[in-house]
Amino acid sequence: MKKKIGWLALTLLLSFSLVLSGCGGSGGSSEQGGGDSSGDGKVTLSFWTLFDGGDGENMQTLVDEFNKTHPDIVVKNTKLAWGEYYTKLVTAVGNGTGPDIGISHTSRLPDLINQGVVTELDTPATEVGVDWNTYNQNLLNAVTVDGQHYAVPIDTHPFIMYYNKKLLKDVGLLGEDGKPLFEQSADGFVTFLKTLKEKLPAKVTPFALNNTNDDPFRLWWALYSQLGGNDVISDDLKSAAIDKEKGIQAAEYVQKLFTEGYIKKNDPDFYKNFQSGTAAIMMTGVWATGTWEATKGFEFGAMPIPKIFDQEATWGDSHTIILPLTQDEDPAKRKAAMIFADWVAENGQVWAKAGHIPSKPSVLEKQEYKDLPYRSDYAEVASVVKFNKQSTKNWQIRDEAAFKFLNEVWTNKMTPAEALDKMEAAIQKILSE
Repeated sequence: MKKKIGWLALTLLLSFSLVLSGCGGSGGSSEQGGGDSSGDGKVTLSFWTLFDGGDGENMQTLVDEFNKTHPDIVVKNTKLAWGEYYTKLVTAVGNGTGPDIGISHTSRLPDLINQGVVTELDTPATEVGVDWNTYNQNLLNAVTVDGQHYAVPIDTHPFIMYYNKKLLKDVGLLGEDGKPLFEQSADGFVTFLKTLKEKLPAKVTPFALNNTNDDPFRLWWALYSQLGGNDVISDDLKSAAIDKEKGIQAAEYVQKLFTEGYIKKNDPDFYKNFQSGTAAIMMTGVWATGTWEATKGFEFGAMPIPKIFDQEATWGDSHTIILPLTQDEDPAKRKAAMIFADWVAENGQVWAKAGHIPSKPSVLEKQEYKDLPYRSDYAEVASVVKFNKQSTKNWQIRDEAAFKFLNEVWTNKMTPAEALDKMEAAIQKILSE
Protein backbone atom coordinates (compact mmCIF):
# COMPACT_ATOMS: atom_id res chain seq x y z
CA MET A 1 0.00 0.00 0.00
CA LYS A 2 1.27 3.42 -0.88
CA LYS A 3 1.61 5.49 2.28
CA LYS A 4 1.99 9.26 2.44
CA ILE A 5 2.34 9.90 6.15
CA GLY A 6 3.30 13.50 6.91
CA TRP A 7 2.13 17.04 6.66
CA LEU A 8 3.26 17.42 3.06
CA ALA A 9 0.65 14.90 1.97
CA LEU A 10 -1.99 16.49 4.14
CA THR A 11 -1.57 19.89 2.59
CA LEU A 12 -2.96 18.40 -0.61
CA LEU A 13 -6.25 17.96 1.20
CA LEU A 14 -6.62 21.68 1.72
CA SER A 15 -7.75 22.22 -1.85
CA PHE A 16 -11.07 20.63 -1.03
CA SER A 17 -11.25 21.07 2.73
CA LEU A 18 -13.70 23.23 4.61
CA VAL A 19 -13.41 24.97 7.91
CA LEU A 20 -14.63 22.33 10.35
CA SER A 21 -17.03 24.61 12.17
CA GLY A 22 -18.93 25.10 8.91
CA CYS A 23 -19.42 21.38 8.16
CA GLY A 24 -22.85 21.09 9.72
CA GLY A 25 -21.92 19.33 12.95
CA SER A 26 -22.64 20.42 16.46
CA GLY A 27 -20.24 23.33 16.04
CA GLY A 28 -18.33 25.20 18.68
CA SER A 29 -15.27 24.02 20.53
CA SER A 30 -16.67 20.51 21.02
CA GLU A 31 -15.75 19.67 17.42
CA GLN A 32 -12.27 21.07 17.52
CA GLY A 33 -9.42 18.63 17.92
CA GLY A 34 -6.20 18.94 19.85
CA GLY A 35 -6.74 17.84 23.41
CA ASP A 36 -4.31 19.54 25.75
CA SER A 37 -2.22 18.89 28.78
CA SER A 38 -3.78 21.04 31.48
CA GLY A 39 -1.98 22.86 34.21
CA ASP A 40 -3.16 20.36 36.82
CA GLY A 41 -1.17 17.56 35.21
CA LYS A 42 -4.13 15.93 33.48
CA VAL A 43 -3.90 14.94 29.83
CA THR A 44 -7.06 15.92 27.97
CA LEU A 45 -7.87 13.98 24.80
CA SER A 46 -10.45 14.81 22.14
CA PHE A 47 -12.17 11.68 20.83
CA TRP A 48 -14.32 11.65 17.70
CA THR A 49 -16.83 8.84 17.26
CA LEU A 50 -19.47 7.97 14.67
CA PHE A 51 -21.82 5.99 16.91
CA ASP A 52 -25.47 6.66 17.63
CA GLY A 53 -28.27 4.67 19.28
CA GLY A 54 -27.13 1.81 21.51
CA ASP A 55 -23.56 2.01 20.19
CA GLY A 56 -23.38 5.68 21.12
CA GLU A 57 -24.71 5.04 24.61
CA ASN A 58 -22.33 2.14 25.23
CA MET A 59 -19.29 4.10 24.07
CA GLN A 60 -20.25 7.02 26.30
CA THR A 61 -20.54 4.59 29.22
CA LEU A 62 -17.02 3.38 28.49
CA VAL A 63 -15.66 6.92 28.26
CA ASP A 64 -17.31 7.90 31.54
CA GLU A 65 -15.97 4.85 33.35
CA PHE A 66 -12.47 5.37 31.94
CA ASN A 67 -12.44 8.98 33.11
CA LYS A 68 -13.60 7.90 36.54
CA THR A 69 -10.87 5.27 36.90
CA HIS A 70 -8.01 7.24 35.29
CA PRO A 71 -7.76 10.55 37.16
CA ASP A 72 -4.76 11.73 35.13
CA ILE A 73 -6.52 11.40 31.75
CA VAL A 74 -9.70 13.08 30.52
CA VAL A 75 -11.32 11.80 27.32
CA LYS A 76 -13.90 14.10 25.72
CA ASN A 77 -16.25 12.25 23.39
CA THR A 78 -17.68 14.12 20.38
CA LYS A 79 -20.34 12.23 18.43
CA LEU A 80 -20.42 12.95 14.71
CA ALA A 81 -22.98 11.73 12.18
CA TRP A 82 -21.92 8.48 10.50
CA GLY A 83 -22.56 9.82 7.00
CA GLU A 84 -20.27 12.83 7.55
CA TYR A 85 -17.66 11.32 9.83
CA TYR A 86 -14.89 10.27 7.44
CA THR A 87 -15.09 13.45 5.35
CA LYS A 88 -14.90 15.59 8.48
CA LEU A 89 -12.03 13.55 9.88
CA VAL A 90 -9.91 13.86 6.73
CA THR A 91 -10.68 17.56 6.40
CA ALA A 92 -9.97 18.34 10.05
CA VAL A 93 -6.67 16.46 10.09
CA GLY A 94 -5.67 18.33 6.93
CA ASN A 95 -6.49 21.62 8.66
CA GLY A 96 -4.62 20.69 11.78
CA THR A 97 -7.81 20.63 13.84
CA GLY A 98 -8.34 16.88 14.04
CA PRO A 99 -8.92 14.88 17.23
CA ASP A 100 -6.35 13.04 19.33
CA ILE A 101 -8.32 9.79 19.02
CA GLY A 102 -10.77 8.59 16.38
CA ILE A 103 -12.72 5.62 15.15
CA SER A 104 -12.22 3.78 11.87
CA HIS A 105 -13.77 0.71 10.36
CA THR A 106 -11.10 -1.78 9.33
CA SER A 107 -12.43 -1.50 5.77
CA ARG A 108 -11.83 2.28 5.78
CA LEU A 109 -8.36 2.12 7.29
CA PRO A 110 -6.38 1.69 4.02
CA ASP A 111 -7.79 5.00 2.74
CA LEU A 112 -6.85 6.80 5.96
CA ILE A 113 -3.33 5.37 5.89
CA ASN A 114 -2.90 6.28 2.22
CA GLN A 115 -4.02 9.86 2.84
CA GLY A 116 -1.71 10.30 5.80
CA VAL A 117 -4.57 10.73 8.24
CA VAL A 118 -3.55 8.07 10.78
CA THR A 119 -0.24 7.21 12.42
CA GLU A 120 1.28 3.88 13.40
CA LEU A 121 0.79 2.90 17.03
CA ASP A 122 3.74 0.70 17.93
CA THR A 123 5.90 3.34 19.61
CA PRO A 124 3.29 4.57 22.14
CA ALA A 125 1.91 1.03 22.50
CA THR A 126 5.33 -0.26 23.55
CA GLU A 127 5.80 2.64 25.95
CA VAL A 128 2.57 1.86 27.83
CA GLY A 129 2.93 -1.92 27.67
CA VAL A 130 0.17 -2.89 25.24
CA ASP A 131 0.34 -6.64 24.62
CA TRP A 132 -0.81 -7.28 21.05
CA ASN A 133 -0.97 -11.01 21.81
CA THR A 134 -4.08 -10.36 23.93
CA TYR A 135 -6.06 -9.50 20.77
CA ASN A 136 -7.78 -11.85 18.35
CA GLN A 137 -5.05 -12.25 15.76
CA ASN A 138 -7.46 -12.39 12.81
CA LEU A 139 -8.78 -8.94 13.72
CA LEU A 140 -5.31 -7.63 14.48
CA ASN A 141 -3.84 -8.83 11.19
CA ALA A 142 -6.48 -6.82 9.34
CA VAL A 143 -5.12 -3.55 10.81
CA THR A 144 -1.43 -4.41 10.46
CA VAL A 145 0.42 -3.05 7.42
CA ASP A 146 4.06 -3.87 6.66
CA GLY A 147 4.45 -5.18 10.19
CA GLN A 148 3.12 -2.03 11.85
CA HIS A 149 -0.13 -1.64 13.78
CA TYR A 150 -2.30 1.25 12.62
CA ALA A 151 -5.41 0.68 14.75
CA VAL A 152 -6.64 -1.03 17.90
CA PRO A 153 -9.57 -3.31 17.04
CA ILE A 154 -12.33 -3.17 19.63
CA ASP A 155 -14.72 -5.63 17.97
CA THR A 156 -15.80 -7.44 14.89
CA HIS A 157 -19.34 -7.21 13.58
CA PRO A 158 -19.78 -10.14 11.19
CA PHE A 159 -22.58 -11.57 9.07
CA ILE A 160 -24.47 -14.24 11.05
CA MET A 161 -27.80 -16.10 11.05
CA TYR A 162 -30.87 -15.44 13.21
CA TYR A 163 -33.84 -17.77 13.54
CA ASN A 164 -37.38 -17.67 14.91
CA LYS A 165 -37.57 -20.38 17.56
CA LYS A 166 -41.36 -20.63 17.55
CA LEU A 167 -41.62 -21.12 13.79
CA LEU A 168 -38.85 -23.72 13.72
CA LYS A 169 -40.41 -25.55 16.64
CA ASP A 170 -43.81 -25.61 14.88
CA VAL A 171 -42.33 -27.59 11.98
CA GLY A 172 -40.08 -29.83 14.06
CA LEU A 173 -36.82 -28.15 13.09
CA LEU A 174 -35.76 -26.88 16.52
CA GLY A 175 -33.62 -29.14 18.70
CA GLU A 176 -33.96 -29.54 22.45
CA ASP A 177 -30.94 -27.27 22.78
CA GLY A 178 -32.91 -24.47 21.12
CA LYS A 179 -30.87 -24.60 17.91
CA PRO A 180 -31.98 -25.36 14.33
CA LEU A 181 -31.89 -28.93 13.07
CA PHE A 182 -30.19 -29.26 9.71
CA GLU A 183 -27.07 -30.71 8.16
CA GLN A 184 -24.25 -28.22 7.76
CA SER A 185 -23.79 -28.62 4.02
CA ALA A 186 -24.97 -27.14 0.72
CA ASP A 187 -27.70 -29.76 0.32
CA GLY A 188 -28.52 -29.80 4.02
CA PHE A 189 -29.28 -26.09 4.17
CA VAL A 190 -31.47 -26.22 1.04
CA THR A 191 -33.36 -29.20 2.48
CA PHE A 192 -33.91 -27.19 5.68
CA LEU A 193 -35.33 -24.25 3.69
CA LYS A 194 -37.45 -26.55 1.54
CA THR A 195 -39.02 -28.09 4.64
CA LEU A 196 -39.75 -24.65 6.04
CA LYS A 197 -41.41 -23.61 2.78
CA GLU A 198 -43.56 -26.75 2.65
CA LYS A 199 -44.67 -26.79 6.28
CA LEU A 200 -45.00 -23.14 7.28
CA PRO A 201 -48.07 -21.05 6.37
CA ALA A 202 -47.88 -19.48 2.91
CA LYS A 203 -47.53 -16.00 4.37
CA VAL A 204 -44.29 -16.97 6.15
CA THR A 205 -40.99 -16.48 4.34
CA PRO A 206 -38.44 -19.26 4.92
CA PHE A 207 -35.46 -16.90 4.60
CA ALA A 208 -35.63 -13.11 4.96
CA LEU A 209 -32.85 -11.40 3.04
CA ASN A 210 -32.52 -8.12 1.23
CA ASN A 211 -32.83 -8.49 -2.56
CA THR A 212 -29.94 -6.20 -3.50
CA ASN A 213 -26.58 -4.83 -2.40
CA ASP A 214 -25.19 -5.43 1.08
CA ASP A 215 -26.58 -8.61 2.59
CA PRO A 216 -26.82 -10.77 -0.57
CA PHE A 217 -23.26 -9.67 -1.33
CA ARG A 218 -22.19 -10.58 2.21
CA LEU A 219 -23.72 -14.03 1.76
CA TRP A 220 -21.93 -14.44 -1.58
CA TRP A 221 -18.64 -13.30 -0.05
CA ALA A 222 -19.09 -15.74 2.85
CA LEU A 223 -19.76 -18.68 0.53
CA TYR A 224 -16.97 -17.68 -1.84
CA SER A 225 -14.64 -17.62 1.17
CA GLN A 226 -15.97 -20.97 2.43
CA LEU A 227 -14.98 -22.42 -0.94
CA GLY A 228 -11.46 -21.09 -0.42
CA GLY A 229 -11.79 -18.25 -2.91
CA ASN A 230 -9.05 -15.64 -2.99
CA ASP A 231 -9.80 -12.00 -2.50
CA VAL A 232 -11.01 -10.40 -5.74
CA ILE A 233 -7.72 -8.51 -6.17
CA SER A 234 -4.11 -9.69 -6.35
CA ASP A 235 -1.57 -9.55 -3.54
CA ASP A 236 0.10 -6.50 -5.10
CA LEU A 237 -3.32 -4.79 -5.21
CA LYS A 238 -2.93 -4.01 -8.92
CA SER A 239 -4.98 -6.67 -10.71
CA ALA A 240 -8.34 -8.40 -10.57
CA ALA A 241 -7.83 -11.89 -9.18
CA ILE A 242 -11.26 -13.50 -8.78
CA ASP A 243 -11.28 -17.28 -8.56
CA LYS A 244 -14.11 -17.35 -11.07
CA GLU A 245 -14.98 -21.02 -10.70
CA LYS A 246 -15.58 -20.57 -6.98
CA GLY A 247 -17.22 -17.18 -7.48
CA ILE A 248 -19.66 -18.70 -9.96
CA GLN A 249 -20.41 -21.62 -7.64
CA ALA A 250 -21.18 -19.30 -4.74
CA ALA A 251 -23.34 -17.05 -6.93
CA GLU A 252 -25.25 -20.02 -8.34
CA TYR A 253 -26.04 -21.18 -4.82
CA VAL A 254 -27.39 -17.79 -3.71
CA GLN A 255 -29.29 -17.36 -6.97
CA LYS A 256 -31.01 -20.70 -6.37
CA LEU A 257 -32.28 -19.48 -3.00
CA PHE A 258 -34.02 -16.62 -4.82
CA THR A 259 -35.30 -18.51 -7.87
CA GLU A 260 -36.71 -21.42 -5.86
CA GLY A 261 -38.69 -19.08 -3.64
CA TYR A 262 -36.90 -19.54 -0.35
CA ILE A 263 -36.23 -15.79 -0.19
CA LYS A 264 -39.13 -13.41 -0.63
CA LYS A 265 -38.78 -11.33 -3.79
CA ASN A 266 -39.24 -7.56 -3.63
CA ASP A 267 -39.25 -7.64 0.15
CA PRO A 268 -39.65 -3.97 1.14
CA ASP A 269 -38.23 -4.49 4.64
CA PHE A 270 -36.66 -7.86 5.42
CA TYR A 271 -35.82 -6.74 8.97
CA LYS A 272 -39.49 -6.06 9.65
CA ASN A 273 -40.40 -9.34 7.98
CA PHE A 274 -38.29 -11.26 10.48
CA GLN A 275 -39.11 -9.06 13.46
CA SER A 276 -42.86 -9.42 12.92
CA GLY A 277 -42.67 -13.22 12.96
CA THR A 278 -43.35 -13.78 9.27
CA ALA A 279 -39.88 -15.13 8.40
CA ALA A 280 -38.23 -18.23 9.81
CA ILE A 281 -34.60 -17.19 9.44
CA MET A 282 -32.60 -14.18 8.32
CA MET A 283 -28.96 -13.28 7.84
CA THR A 284 -27.41 -9.91 8.58
CA GLY A 285 -24.83 -8.34 10.85
CA VAL A 286 -24.61 -8.88 14.61
CA TRP A 287 -25.82 -5.32 15.15
CA ALA A 288 -29.39 -6.65 14.81
CA THR A 289 -29.12 -8.60 18.07
CA GLY A 290 -30.08 -5.59 20.17
CA THR A 291 -33.06 -4.86 17.93
CA TRP A 292 -34.48 -8.36 18.34
CA GLU A 293 -33.85 -8.27 22.10
CA ALA A 294 -35.92 -5.10 22.37
CA THR A 295 -38.84 -6.70 20.51
CA LYS A 296 -41.41 -7.78 23.09
CA GLY A 297 -42.23 -11.48 23.11
CA PHE A 298 -39.84 -12.33 20.26
CA GLU A 299 -38.32 -15.79 20.65
CA PHE A 300 -35.20 -15.86 18.50
CA GLY A 301 -31.77 -17.41 18.38
CA ALA A 302 -28.45 -16.44 16.86
CA MET A 303 -25.66 -18.54 15.38
CA PRO A 304 -22.83 -18.44 12.84
CA ILE A 305 -23.98 -18.75 9.25
CA PRO A 306 -24.01 -22.44 8.24
CA LYS A 307 -20.87 -24.13 6.97
CA ILE A 308 -22.31 -24.69 3.52
CA PHE A 309 -19.03 -25.43 1.76
CA ASP A 310 -15.50 -26.53 2.69
CA GLN A 311 -14.52 -24.26 5.57
CA GLU A 312 -16.10 -21.90 8.06
CA ALA A 313 -15.93 -18.30 6.87
CA THR A 314 -18.08 -15.21 6.77
CA TRP A 315 -18.09 -11.53 5.90
CA GLY A 316 -17.27 -9.02 8.62
CA ASP A 317 -15.83 -5.65 9.51
CA SER A 318 -14.45 -4.15 12.73
CA HIS A 319 -14.61 -0.92 14.66
CA THR A 320 -11.11 0.23 15.59
CA ILE A 321 -9.55 3.07 17.55
CA ILE A 322 -7.01 5.17 15.65
CA LEU A 323 -4.59 7.98 16.45
CA PRO A 324 -4.98 10.65 13.77
CA LEU A 325 -1.95 12.73 12.80
CA THR A 326 -1.71 15.90 14.90
CA GLN A 327 0.42 19.00 14.62
CA ASP A 328 2.48 18.45 17.74
CA GLU A 329 2.36 14.64 18.05
CA ASP A 330 2.58 15.11 21.81
CA PRO A 331 4.11 11.90 23.28
CA ALA A 332 2.10 12.28 26.50
CA LYS A 333 -1.18 12.44 24.59
CA ARG A 334 -0.23 9.52 22.35
CA LYS A 335 0.61 7.34 25.35
CA ALA A 336 -2.61 8.34 27.11
CA ALA A 337 -4.57 7.57 23.94
CA MET A 338 -3.07 4.08 23.77
CA ILE A 339 -3.94 3.46 27.41
CA PHE A 340 -7.52 4.42 26.60
CA ALA A 341 -7.73 2.31 23.42
CA ASP A 342 -6.39 -0.81 25.11
CA TRP A 343 -8.69 -0.24 28.09
CA VAL A 344 -11.76 -0.02 25.81
CA ALA A 345 -10.82 -3.33 24.18
CA GLU A 346 -10.23 -4.88 27.60
CA ASN A 347 -13.74 -3.84 28.66
CA GLY A 348 -15.44 -5.26 25.60
CA GLN A 349 -18.21 -6.75 27.71
CA VAL A 350 -19.76 -3.27 27.74
CA TRP A 351 -19.32 -2.77 24.01
CA ALA A 352 -20.78 -6.24 23.36
CA LYS A 353 -24.19 -5.08 24.59
CA ALA A 354 -24.87 -3.83 21.06
CA GLY A 355 -24.17 -7.30 19.66
CA HIS A 356 -20.53 -6.88 18.62
CA ILE A 357 -17.92 -9.56 19.32
CA PRO A 358 -15.13 -8.23 21.58
CA SER A 359 -11.62 -8.11 20.09
CA LYS A 360 -9.92 -9.66 23.12
CA PRO A 361 -10.61 -13.39 23.66
CA SER A 362 -10.19 -12.92 27.44
CA VAL A 363 -13.34 -10.78 27.49
CA LEU A 364 -15.36 -13.78 26.32
CA GLU A 365 -14.52 -15.47 29.63
CA LYS A 366 -15.79 -12.63 31.80
CA GLN A 367 -18.99 -13.42 33.63
CA GLU A 368 -20.50 -10.09 32.60
CA TYR A 369 -20.07 -11.11 28.97
CA LYS A 370 -21.36 -14.65 29.55
CA ASP A 371 -24.44 -13.21 31.22
CA LEU A 372 -25.37 -11.41 27.99
CA PRO A 373 -27.74 -13.69 26.04
CA TYR A 374 -27.00 -14.82 22.46
CA ARG A 375 -23.48 -13.31 22.19
CA SER A 376 -21.62 -16.46 23.17
CA ASP A 377 -23.56 -18.39 20.52
CA TYR A 378 -21.67 -16.62 17.75
CA ALA A 379 -18.49 -15.31 19.43
CA GLU A 380 -16.39 -17.96 17.66
CA VAL A 381 -17.05 -16.23 14.34
CA ALA A 382 -14.38 -13.60 15.09
CA SER A 383 -11.65 -15.99 14.01
CA VAL A 384 -13.24 -16.90 10.66
CA VAL A 385 -14.15 -13.44 9.35
CA LYS A 386 -12.62 -13.05 5.90
CA PHE A 387 -11.41 -9.46 5.53
CA ASN A 388 -10.60 -7.80 2.23
CA LYS A 389 -7.02 -7.14 1.30
CA GLN A 390 -5.79 -3.71 2.34
CA SER A 391 -6.67 -1.79 -0.80
CA THR A 392 -7.87 1.81 -1.05
CA LYS A 393 -10.26 0.64 -3.79
CA ASN A 394 -12.28 -1.88 -1.76
CA TRP A 395 -15.39 0.25 -1.31
CA GLN A 396 -15.38 1.34 -4.95
CA ILE A 397 -15.00 -2.29 -6.05
CA ARG A 398 -17.88 -3.33 -3.83
CA ASP A 399 -20.26 -0.64 -5.09
CA GLU A 400 -19.30 -0.38 -8.76
CA ALA A 401 -18.39 -3.99 -9.53
CA ALA A 402 -19.71 -6.52 -7.01
CA PHE A 403 -23.07 -4.93 -6.17
CA LYS A 404 -23.68 -3.86 -9.75
CA PHE A 405 -23.38 -7.28 -11.37
CA LEU A 406 -24.34 -9.64 -8.54
CA ASN A 407 -27.63 -7.76 -8.19
CA GLU A 408 -28.40 -8.88 -11.76
CA VAL A 409 -27.83 -12.49 -10.71
CA TRP A 410 -30.26 -12.33 -7.79
CA THR A 411 -33.02 -11.08 -10.15
CA ASN A 412 -32.13 -13.79 -12.69
CA LYS A 413 -31.30 -11.19 -15.35
CA MET A 414 -27.73 -12.39 -15.71
CA THR A 415 -26.06 -15.77 -15.29
CA PRO A 416 -23.40 -16.09 -12.59
CA ALA A 417 -20.77 -16.73 -15.27
CA GLU A 418 -21.72 -13.55 -17.15
CA ALA A 419 -21.76 -11.55 -13.93
CA LEU A 420 -18.35 -12.75 -12.79
CA ASP A 421 -16.83 -11.93 -16.20
CA LYS A 422 -18.23 -8.41 -16.05
CA MET A 423 -17.27 -8.06 -12.41
CA GLU A 424 -13.68 -9.04 -13.18
CA ALA A 425 -13.45 -6.51 -16.00
CA ALA A 426 -14.95 -3.77 -13.82
CA ILE A 427 -12.50 -4.50 -10.99
CA GLN A 428 -9.57 -4.35 -13.39
CA LYS A 429 -10.77 -1.01 -14.72
CA ILE A 430 -11.09 0.42 -11.18
CA LEU A 431 -7.61 -0.78 -10.23
CA SER A 432 -6.14 0.69 -13.42
CA GLU A 433 -7.59 4.16 -12.90
